Amino acid sequence: MSNELFKAVRYALYAGATAAIGLSAAPVFAQDTGSDQNSQKLETITVTGSRIRKADVETAQPIVVMDRAAIEKQGFNSVADILQNMPEAGTPPISRSEVLASGEAVGGYYISLRNLGNNRTLVLINGKRLGSTTGGDQDLSQIPIAAIDRIEVLKDGASAIYGADAIAGVVNIITRKNYDGAEASAYVGQYDDDDGAIQTYSMTFGAHSDRGSITLSAEYSKEDPVWAKDRWFSRYGATTRHPDDNLTVVSQWGSFYLPTDPRFAACRAESGFGGRCSLNPGGDPFNPADWHGTNSQGGNDDLTNSNEEMMLRTGIQRRSLYANAEYNIFDNVRFSTDLLYNHRETVQQVAGYPLQLRGFRYANPQADGISPYSWYNPVGFWHNPAFDATRPASDYTIGTPTRVAYRRGWEVPRVTNSQLTTYRFGGTFDGSFELGDHTWNWDVGGYFNRGDSLKVNRGDFSLIAVNRAIGPSFLNAATGRVECGTPTAPIPYGTAPGSCIPWNPLIPAGSTGPGALQNNAALQQYLFPYYNSTGQVTTHDYSANITGSIFTLPAGDLAVAAGYEYRNEKGNFIPDAFSQAGISTNLASGPTRGAYNVKEYYLEVDVPVLRDMFLARELSFNVAGRYSKYSSFGDTTNGKFSLTWRPIDDLMVRGNYAQGFRAPTIADLYGGISGTFDYYTDPCDPNREAGPNAAVSARCRSGFGGQPGVPANFHQTNQSGVPCTVFPCQTATQFFSGASPTLQPETSTTKTLGVVYSPHWVEGLDLSLDWYRIHINGAMRGDSVTSMLRDCYVLGVASRCSSQLFQRDPTTGVLSYALRGLKNAGWVDTEGYDLGVNYRLPEFSFGRFAIHWNTTYVSKLNSKADTQPTTPIDPSNSFGGDFRIRSNASLEWTLGDFGATWMTRYYSSMKEECSYDDECNLPNYVSNGVATPLNRVGSSVFHDVQARWNAPWNATVSVGVNNLFKHWAGPSYSGPNSQYSYYGGFDIGRFYYLRYDQKF
Repeated sequence: MSNELFKAVRYALYAGATAAIGLSAAPVFAQDTGSDQNSQKLETITVTGSRIRKADVETAQPIVVMDRAAIEKQGFNSVADILQNMPEAGTPPISRSEVLASGEAVGGYYISLRNLGNNRTLVLINGKRLGSTTGGDQDLSQIPIAAIDRIEVLKDGASAIYGADAIAGVVNIITRKNYDGAEASAYVGQYDDDDGAIQTYSMTFGAHSDRGSITLSAEYSKEDPVWAKDRWFSRYGATTRHPDDNLTVVSQWGSFYLPTDPRFAACRAESGFGGRCSLNPGGDPFNPADWHGTNSQGGNDDLTNSNEEMMLRTGIQRRSLYANAEYNIFDNVRFSTDLLYNHRETVQQVAGYPLQLRGFRYANPQADGISPYSWYNPVGFWHNPAFDATRPASDYTIGTPTRVAYRRGWEVPRVTNSQLTTYRFGGTFDGSFELGDHTWNWDVGGYFNRGDSLKVNRGDFSLIAVNRAIGPSFLNAATGRVECGTPTAPIPYGTAPGSCIPWNPLIPAGSTGPGALQNNAALQQYLFPYYNSTGQVTTHDYSANITGSIFTLPAGDLAVAAGYEYRNEKGNFIPDAFSQAGISTNLASGPTRGAYNVKEYYLEVDVPVLRDMFLARELSFNVAGRYSKYSSFGDTTNGKFSLTWRPIDDLMVRGNYAQGFRAPTIADLYGGISGTFDYYTDPCDPNREAGPNAAVSARCRSGFGGQPGVPANFHQTNQSGVPCTVFPCQTATQFFSGASPTLQPETSTTKTLGVVYSPHWVEGLDLSLDWYRIHINGAMRGDSVTSMLRDCYVLGVASRCSSQLFQRDPTTGVLSYALRGLKNAGWVDTEGYDLGVNYRLPEFSFGRFAIHWNTTYVSKLNSKADTQPTTPIDPSNSFGGDFRIRSNASLEWTLGDFGATWMTRYYSSMKEECSYDDECNLPNYVSNGVATPLNRVGSSVFHDVQARWNAPWNATVSVGVNNLFKHWAGPSYSGPNSQYSYYGGFDIGRFYYLRYDQKF
């Protein structure tokens, strides 16, 4: 969008727009949630969380409904952003600020209710499961906004109704049906930093008759990336407060360390980084006088701030097409079908790979390094005729660890294009019949969902190409260029198989001399090929359901629902051949391939007990059970019990008890081992827990749990091999993660108890308060290096010190190996309260107002590493993105054709480990009897505003601002769900937008 247009939008907003965006996500209070499909014929509807059709939408389950009108009043433009704005939502899984994340699911957008993980939130489309990755991740970007009629969010366990994964809750996307007419919509916006532009265009067409209907929606959306260098908190590794921290000697300038060559003694002596030497700007790499000690010139000229090449927020494009059709075959039999096509591309960029060439010697296929016979080796044969006579043979021994060259592939940053193409088709026959005085509804159908994923990576070195490019080379007098091989055994020059192009890794970025990467397309093509990883997941689902009333009791009909479902999941994800073979600098990873099927039967009974009696205007129970038989692990049965009690007309008391489970996914069971360069915190570093805590220090020094003791001078080191100054700190050693074929389902119990009060003496006021508690046993979770080390040394859990989990170098104490696989471990327990206030005030001459206030308070979110009674409980509430309180409040105003909304979003404070003493404002914090100095990041409040006008030509124009006052949260250095020192769920600036909707 042009700057001139945005200036006009800003002027309009500042001149008089006072309306909010927000999430008008009220609990269900006698709201008509039935779509217009067949509404005349069927006076009953189903609400998410039950299979029984009812006329009353107020249920025992706590449900939030966002209709299309509420969605359009928001300044958010994707299903993920809309849901993430709910107070009940947790930290965004795979945040768009985690640009270094890798794997099949990266590029998609997910929802985690109650902060229990996206795999514990079930996502449905029209009551049917959304397709997922092999890891069970359900990508919300598959769903076009244009096709949505409403979103229902069940804040309760529902495995008895929907099967696996519905532990934290259920998100049900209800699409538009039976639409008549046409409409078009355009949405454009960007940050006032003139970046991050978003544009979305959609059209919907529909027609219907007495016999059927058809609805078609098409949508295109594009979001530009935002770059880390353009925000204060991501410009440097530890924000602008500490710009010199997290800089790395593995830079785009190139440097080397060679302790025994006397010609480089001067630069080694003046080096600020352990004897490393760097080339002077414009210097001759073969002249020892043109080298200086790395970082000896003052400042950080020889170091790299990798954030300069990194995205802060990834870009995304989506193309979607959704169609729904219904046809009444007979008066009581209907066929309906829907089709979905969606293509999503997400682009992420991080800085060029930090390559460390160990040893100035020839690299065999198992080890990398610069050959002494490379033309570009400044201490090699070609530039030191007395090479063999003046240097001891031990200096050229392959594998000597004291000779290291450092060079980041700055000219070719790492870019990943993650694509997901979704094809979905469903068909259902449904109808009704009369049995006695009761109506029964039935449906039989199925759906097919396929997700094809493609990841295209570039920017990682081919180790095969590197080994040749820094191997023997010579100056060919005939061609006038440096070529690989020797004068007597040359290697063809070029990028074809068997060919080679020599490379000088010590030429700084920006230089165009011989062997440089800059402006050398052939060398870039040779060293940095494109890597393609592919995957496919398919779901075949068939189901049959029936619901109706058996007989009538004094308090009403006893209703039942029963059904059968068969689901087959099959998937694979095949990393590129280089990653599988471990011959590129990309993370090593193995293929994932597997399948399973499940057969399920369920029964639900709704029992009315009392009605229209003293202190019992209504008393009813709902009981449900589901039997599931999985081919991958066996069977499980889960039940649910719900209570609804209305002592008076104005008050409803509701309660639920539900059993749940989550089955292992294809990736959980059949995934390959993958490499990972983890960010982690080692408590044995004296700057962490081992410093102030004597017990932790004793465990580290003594070799607790069978590990070798760390030496007194131990420090955790970063990728450059120097002590870490900011934690968590990224390792230079590749760790591993992987699947576990012995995983069993985790089980859960969910309890809720709440009240809904709608006083008749205050018209338009609805109040709700719900308590919830979710306890998960045998929780499946991916381990982390930080958790393993903390459990071992801080909490003293000896079983977590196993050499199968991690190993230390017995001399330096540095972690040399770690395997963080999946496990059924311990439990997770969370408890809290949801408060809802919705008040639509009487109409005044100056307009009508409505207030919506929704708050979630998390009283605890605890976990335990195992089931041993001596293992301490780990409280995570108020740490990282686990907020104790999240709250949204909005004020809506309407007057004739004009409307406005103001919304305030509140996040309570967070705690984290101290990275800097001067920012450690909780130095005496104690948890589980262990003193752990912490930093408290204060609470944050964001304000959103929107104004809209219903034009006389059947159009609506809306302008708005998200984060009106451009609030910035405090920096968070550890676990902020981001690649940067800032929580990944917070706003990254003030965002302006304009929306135009036209109906025809």
